[in-house]
Amino acid sequence: MTSMAKKKNVTVVQTGSPIRRAKDQRQTLVGLGLNKMHRQRTLEDTPAIRGMIAKVSHLVKVVEKA
Repeated sequence: MTSMAKKKNVTVVQTGSPIRRAKDQRQTLVGLGLNKMHRQRTLEDTPAIRGMIAKVSHLVKVVEKA
């Protein structure tokens, strides 16, 4: 356990409403832990999460922390 790599995280903020969006887009927001405007979640940066963010990129914003 001494060589445990530091896991990268990504913070996602919902900026768009899921109202009148396709069902799969609404389900993707729920999968990301977002379902109301201006909610934010810090998630592990994996290819699956990045794919979900790409699918609803018009409804979310990725916040970069320095």
